[in-house]
Amino acid sequence: MPKILRITTSPLSLRSLLSNQMKFMKANGFEVIMVSSDGKEWPSILQNEGCEHRIVPMAREISPLKDLRALWALYKLIKKEKPDIVHSHTPKAGLLSMLAAKMAGVKIRVHTIAGLRFMTATGMFRKLLVWMEKLTGAAATHVWPNSFSLLAYVKKNKLVSEKKLSVIGHGSSNGVDLHRFSPASLKADKLNEIRTLIGYEENNIYLLNMGRIVKDKGINELMQVFKKAHAARPSLRLVVLGHFEDKLDPVSEEARETLNNHPAIIHIDWNENVEYFMETCDLMVHASYREGFPNTLLQAGAMGIPIVCSRIEGNIDVVEDEKTGLLFRARDAGDLSEKLEKALNDPAQMKIYADTLRKTVREYFGQEYVHTCLRDKYLELLKNAKN
Repeated sequence: MPKILRITTSPLSLRSLLSNQMKFMKANGFEVIMVSSDGKEWPSILQNEGCEHRIVPMAREISPLKDLRALWALYKLIKKEKPDIVHSHTPKAGLLSMLAAKMAGVKIRVHTIAGLRFMTATGMFRKLLVWMEKLTGAAATHVWPNSFSLLAYVKKNKLVSEKKLSVIGHGSSNGVDLHRFSPASLKADKLNEIRTLIGYEENNIYLLNMGRIVKDKGINELMQVFKKAHAARPSLRLVVLGHFEDKLDPVSEEARETLNNHPAIIHIDWNENVEYFMETCDLMVHASYREGFPNTLLQAGAMGIPIVCSRIEGNIDVVEDEKTGLLFRARDAGDLSEKLEKALNDPAQMKIYADTLRKTVREYFGQEYVHTCLRDKYLELLKNAKN
């Protein structure tokens, strides 16, 4: 039975970005060991995935001493477990586990790129992040950007040798759970609970924004645009589902003030029932500066909620402008305002876009399809390693 070590920096990534993947691989003849830092998410992950796990402390921020300790711990773990494949996801886990796996002599070392943090960095910090990505790619035997637009960006910037690069299926690290993200699967009592939580009123129009509340997610521009849009349409509401992350990438003070105090903004720190928020709201607004292949847009697509999002790598692999949604220039509040107004003025057309996207998501991005493509790639790599 081939053994895979699936490594992320934090357990949250295992739960939110790779849910059901380890369980699928175990059911298809692999021994899977999950590895990440400790965290409150572990009990639910273990219950869902049914695989073994190991805890190796890893810091998201750059911390030389902690990183060296983590590298050594990963190396010892890999030497002990003797996996056939080490597959990492998230930047720090990628760097440390690819280096450790190479040191330990693992033949198949895979890293998934699901976004590049240096895209929005500047100066020496950007140079450091680029160097880290290149080092990760050099240590890996295979590097899988999770979208074709991200693949093109990696090639253009010569981050990884082209012979190592490929995209699994049509893209996405994990696909979307079509059983969960389906209007037909929702429970009426839970839907009413979410509507009560946000103070839902039928005459209002609800926008939804989901994800970490950081500058890179376009929150500054979204707050600016929403204030203007609400002044023109008092029935407009904005539901922001996510928590502040001030340590790495804080939003502006003006945006924070607006989010916390605007009477038409409903901020929910986090809630796992994201599909119910999608069903409750009329439009998804995703203003991110950088993505790999955004799960949020796949989930919204599966739920049939219309989308207005930034024109960036990853997003453009899900949303095609004026065919499956509307795109605006990232960081451009004026363009976001224009596209949001266009969407609000023509909800019938937005519904057509959403229906078209839903068909595409169901055909190419369901979890079973994505997981099957990944399993087949693993088997191909194992076969080639024996030859």
